Amino acid sequence: MVEWTDFERATIQDIFSKIDYKSVGHQALSRCLVVYPWTQRYFASFGNLYNAAAIVGNPKVAAHGLTVMQGLEKAAKNLDNIKATYAELSVLHSEHLHVDPDNFKLLADCITIVVASVLGASFTAEVQAVLQKFLAVVVSALGKQYY
Repeated sequence: MVEWTDFERATIQDIFSKIDYKSVGHQALSRCLVVYPWTQRYFASFGNLYNAAAIVGNPKVAAHGLTVMQGLEKAAKNLDNIKATYAELSVLHSEHLHVDPDNFKLLADCITIVVASVLGASFTAEVQAVLQKFLAVVVSALGKQYY
């Protein structure tokens, strides 16, 4: 079980209170699909993903980005039980969608970059450390079914 300090708990809540889920999710997933084009194979049903403009303009990418951020909000509200919170998602991604678990890390990195750009100067090294710890726990929970 992961131990969270009061500072970490407060910082995670603060981050999620300051970001627009729709915008951050869309930007992060778009960035992931552009920078790591092999991740596009999991989104074949999304239609045109042939170039960066098509990805950014794709409404299904925007919608799924929002879904990702809503999933992260769920984890943020269940810090003491993230693995159980994500148990069904882990099964879905491993057994049905066959997503390479390394892609969760890539998306987490893209989320960190976008959150940093949104928060600006308030995205200190301490805030980054908390966000990356949180995202590492989420990635681990999503990958639980794989191992």
